[in-house]
Amino acid sequence: MTTSMVRAAAVQIAPDLHTAEATLSKVLGAMEEAAAKGAELVVFPETFVPYYPYFSFVYPPVAAGAEHLRLYEQAVVVPGPITEAVAEYARRLQLVVVLGVNERDHGSLYNTQLIFDADGRLLLQRRKITPTYHERMIWGQGDASGLKVVETRVGRVGALACWEHYNPLARYALMTQHEQIHCSQFPGSLVGPVFADQIEATIRHHALEAGCFVVNATGWLTDAQIESITPDEKLQRALRDGCNTAIISPEGKHLAEPLRQGEGLVIADLDFALIDKRKRMMDSVGHYARPELLSLAINDQPARTHRPMTPAIDNDQGLAHDHDQSQSVASELDD
Repeated sequence: MTTSMVRAAAVQIAPDLHTAEATLSKVLGAMEEAAAKGAELVVFPETFVPYYPYFSFVYPPVAAGAEHLRLYEQAVVVPGPITEAVAEYARRLQLVVVLGVNERDHGSLYNTQLIFDADGRLLLQRRKITPTYHERMIWGQGDASGLKVVETRVGRVGALACWEHYNPLARYALMTQHEQIHCSQFPGSLVGPVFADQIEATIRHHALEAGCFVVNATGWLTDAQIESITPDEKLQRALRDGCNTAIISPEGKHLAEPLRQGEGLVIADLDFALIDKRKRMMDSVGHYARPELLSLAINDQPARTHRPMTPAIDNDQGLAHDHDQSQSVASELDD
């Protein structure tokens, strides 16, 4: 039976709504605090650097242009100075770090999850596959190449963002890779108390179904920040509550008191023996699966906006000519 024990920290803090560098400073400070408390894994909220685009939830699209462009200016290039700073702290503090960022890739933004190992290596850079509702005006779509579980210093770690947890096949893609710790990220300070209740149901169900630990981080906004986003008191209600930072066992139980208000860290020890205990009873990708009846097909190749056509050489003439296009495309798909 596995006897590994890992101390995890889920972070609920407010970003800086002005600069990525100021939010990065809060990330590094939280990493130091978590490490001082013995944590080996630390999880931050969804697109925490520079900040989640809360404005897009309360602004109509026609009025969101200036804020959207400001987000472009502050967005994170991967790799770049921000990822290098996080990697250096991860290496120095010996922490596995799961960080949500607004990633800029030339002319597009993406909701991206980054997983750094305790030696500072960036093991995973994945993009949210389908932005939700208002988010579709902000971010591009990711692909399934990021639906990966990575081997880290603390075990096999996977991650999904927010309503990706409502896509059962996305979750199952991680289950099939024998995820031990699932890191979930939500924006927090959104929708109201019902959002926190929905998060509760979602993360506990995934823990039970996957037979893994779930470390969930949600963001937080202060009253002053909410008022800076919109002066409309009715719209301000849409930017309050909705926080539920928590750590769940494979048996669906809270391992520490969840955090629904204010800033702080939720810390708990993850006893990997509980994974074996749960999976002995129900292994959704093993003895409880029926692959001859139901199985997952996944296209995990990176999406590409172009593909090269390689010229062939006519040995008799010494001339280049194109392969039959349909054969070329079919061959690439087979590969």
